[in-house]
Formats: sequence, C-alpha cells, structure tokens
Amino acid sequence: MKNISAADLKAKMNAGEKINLIDVREPNEFAESNIPGAILVPLSKIQMMDIDPIEDMKEEEIFVHCRSGKRSVTACQFLEGMGFTNLTNVEGGILAWKE
Repeated sequence: MKNISAADLKAKMNAGEKINLIDVREPNEFAESNIPGAILVPLSKIQMMDIDPIEDMKEEEIFVHCRSGKRSVTACQFLEGMGFTNLTNVEGGILAWKE
C-alpha cells in the first residue's frame, strides 16, 4: 500500500488522469459529502468480502479514502489480502480533501 496526500490526488484528477477512487465510509457519510467520481464500498462490506463493484479492478490502481484516513488503511489491508495489488491510501481522507 502506498500513500498520497489529498492535494496530490486533486492534482492528478485536475490533470485528467483516470482515477479509480473508492470511498469506504458508510452510506450516510457519503450522502453528506463525497469526492466526485468515488465509488462507495463501505469498510463493513469489504470486511465481509462483499466487493462486487470493484472485483474486476484487482490489477488496476485504486485510491482508497474515508473520513480521516484510518478506515482506508484498514480497507487497503483487507483488499491486499483479497489480491488487490495497486492500492493507495488517501492520507487525511475527505477532511483533508475539503481543506
């Protein structure tokens, strides 16, 4: 697992790079605010191995974020155990994104 700052992620998105962004917060948090283009796959579903929306992305670069960066680290660890090979944690999560 690698790490990226929210500012560097924004720069990649602004440059038009293709970004696979996974939000591991809960649906109510996602409804309040989210990063455009993010796919909601709550950590609770990842822990139950319910990853249908991202199952075919195992070889692709995936950026994972949550509220502050803690759940996304856990999600990355679970996903690595399921065979995902190119995961990047967004440090500071959506709180850093909003700054």
